[in-house]
Amino acid sequence: MAEALYTAEATSKGDGRNGEVVSSDGVIDEKLATPKEMGGPGGTYTNPEQLFAAGYSACFHSALRLVARQAKADIGDTTVTASVTLNKDDNDKFVLSVKLAAHLPGLEQGRADQLVAQAHQVCPYSHATRGNIEVTVTATV
Repeated sequence: MAEALYTAEATSKGDGRNGEVVSSDGVIDEKLATPKEMGGPGGTYTNPEQLFAAGYSACFHSALRLVARQAKADIGDTTVTASVTLNKDDNDKFVLSVKLAAHLPGLEQGRADQLVAQAHQVCPYSHATRGNIEVTVTATV
C-alpha cells in the first residue's frame, strides 16, 4: 500500500452544483452555480469543472517542474492551462475531457514535448484519469 503523505477533505452542501463547497481547514469556502451554458444562473460563482481544472493544472505544473529539474533542464517561466469540458456521450452519460496546454518559452519544441510527456507520466491527476477520461497534452514554446 502507498504511504499517505497528505489528505485533503472538502464537503459539498446545499443543492450540489448550486450549493457550496468547503474544505476541512476552511481555506476553500466557495459558492457553486451551474454555468449559464448548462442552463444555470452562472455569475460570479465557481463550478466543479473549474475546481478540477485548477487542481489538475497546478498538479501537472508541479510534475512538469519536477521532471525538468531531474533532467537538469532550465525551463524558466512556465504555465499550464487545464481546460475541463463536461460532455454528454452517445449513451447520454456525462463524461469529462481535459486539454492540458503547457507553455515552455525558450525551449526547443522537441524538448518541450519530451518534458510534457514525462510530466504526464508522473502527475497524480494524470494517473487518476488515465484510461478513464480523454486527456490531451500539448506543449508550446
